[in-house]
Amino acid sequence: MFQNLTVFETAYAMATHAGQRQAVVAQNVANADTPGYVGRDLPSFQEMYAPSESGTLMQRATRSGHMHGSTEGTMEGVMREDRSFAAPDGNTVSIETEMMRATEAKRQHDRSLAIYKSAMNVIRSSLGRQ
Repeated sequence: MFQNLTVFETAYAMATHAGQRQAVVAQNVANADTPGYVGRDLPSFQEMYAPSESGTLMQRATRSGHMHGSTEGTMEGVMREDRSFAAPDGNTVSIETEMMRATEAKRQHDRSLAIYKSAMNVIRSSLGRQ
C-alpha cells in the first residue's frame, strides 16, 4: 500500500534543490565585490528534475563520490553563468537579483515542507491517527 510514495522523494528533492540554490546565491553575494567574478545560478527545479525521454527522473551527484563515483551530472555541470548584468570591473553579481533568488529559494523550501507535512497528514488520517 505504501511502497511507492514518490511525493516524499519529490519533496526531498525540492528541499535539496532549494538548499543548493541558496548556497549558490550566498557564494554570489560573498563575491559581489570581486573584480571579474561571474555570478552563477542553478536551473529551476522543474528544469533539473524533468523526466527524460524514457520517462525516468535524471539523478545528479553533488560530489564526485556519489552515485558509484560518477562525476557525470554533477551540480558543477548544471550551473550556468549569469551575465545579465556587468559592472565596469567585470563583476556580474547584482545584489538585488541575488536577494530575489534567495527569496525564491526560501519559498521553494517552504513549499517542499508544506508538501511533506500534507502527505504525512494524509497518511496519519488513513491510519486513523490524527
